[in-house]
Amino acid sequence: MPLSTEGQRDYLTVVSLTLARVREINNLRWEDVHFTENYFILRTRKAKNSDVTERKIPMTTKVREVLERRAPKEEDNEAGKAITAVKEEGLGWSSEKWTLQKAMAELARLKEAQRLGEKGQTLAERRAIEQARRAEEKRLAEEERLNSIPFNTFFTEEYLPHCDRKKSRAREEQMYSTWVRPVIGALPFKQISEIHLERIKKNMLGAKRAPRTINYALAVVRQVFNLARDREIFTGKNPVSRKKMMLQERNERARFLSHEEASELFDEIKKKSTEVYRICLLSYHTGLRAGEIFSLVWSDVDTQTGLLFIRDTKSGYDRHVPMTSIIKQMFSGMVRGQREELVFPGSKGKVKSQISKTFDKAVIAIGLNTGITDRRQKVVFHSLRHSFASHLVMSGVPLITVSRMLGHRTARMTERYSHLSPSTFTDAMRVFEKSLGKTTPAGLEIVK
Repeated sequence: MPLSTEGQRDYLTVVSLTLARVREINNLRWEDVHFTENYFILRTRKAKNSDVTERKIPMTTKVREVLERRAPKEEDNEAGKAITAVKEEGLGWSSEKWTLQKAMAELARLKEAQRLGEKGQTLAERRAIEQARRAEEKRLAEEERLNSIPFNTFFTEEYLPHCDRKKSRAREEQMYSTWVRPVIGALPFKQISEIHLERIKKNMLGAKRAPRTINYALAVVRQVFNLARDREIFTGKNPVSRKKMMLQERNERARFLSHEEASELFDEIKKKSTEVYRICLLSYHTGLRAGEIFSLVWSDVDTQTGLLFIRDTKSGYDRHVPMTSIIKQMFSGMVRGQREELVFPGSKGKVKSQISKTFDKAVIAIGLNTGITDRRQKVVFHSLRHSFASHLVMSGVPLITVSRMLGHRTARMTERYSHLSPSTFTDAMRVFEKSLGKTTPAGLEIVK
């Protein structure tokens, strides 16, 4: 039970008028109070296993009044019963700089709180309130510290290690260093707004970067914000979450290579690099992405079944891709490495991050992009994959089959090839006409 104001005053009176230690008063029991002889006994133990020492303390008139008033009734006066009413709340030790004056001031504050009906009417309540206040201050200080972490610090120390296993790490790091860091690298998360993102977009547009490249940079920023929020570093709204922040992309490759153009290109590349030639030939004959080719290990190449196993793809699921006879012959002519060795290793045996400049030089050498200004019509490495799909569709392969061979997430991604197969719509119309038979709707006339 919390000590009443009167109890607090009595406690302080006994402590102050007897010059006793607080611990001694706390240990005072009714069996040690002798009203007839007008004294009480204080017992102390200096160490845990030391003997108990006793002191006989004479009672002053004031101390006697206090103890008599607080003494239990005769029927409750059991031997050994502690004077708990005198010990309900302790202030502290004199070694903690508690003095009588300080104690009386604390008592006055408690009495005032009781009079006004405010919180903190007992020492326990005041301590609980103070503890809660300090905990809240600590929480706010920690939140402020976390929100003050610069974007660049979190990107370097948290985000990059987080995406160590991502194939796109090198590109994300390069994109960040070139376009993102100069604008928001030094800012804490809470200060970054859409204005800063618009500045990134403006800088990239000024450098004539494609909408897809700009969206990629913004996507990196969005991913960093999401990770910061997951780790409770940032608690606000992700500024890249709004759809209007991203640019509309219209960068689908419209041009594909004829077999004759591809053959001429491969001959030129082969003069410069056998490895680049093999990589390009593989993409043209299987539709594999550059990243999928760079990640191939020898255990993924099965020339017996004629299948390539493509794992950890962009679409998020694995798939098997058949080889043409030319590709099987190509792999058979290569020196096969260990099962987990890369088929086309990069520098120091690591996964390549991009195709060699040999490809671009060969395109320039044979003039495939001469006079072309529309980037969608220019030949790039991805054009090989696009050409593979285009020739399949023109040869009558169903779009759903092409979609699965390319590893598209949805059939919608393959629909852009539908214009290459107009016969599909013609055949569909003929099926409809056949279903009509010789039926002629009533009243239908041919206007001449």
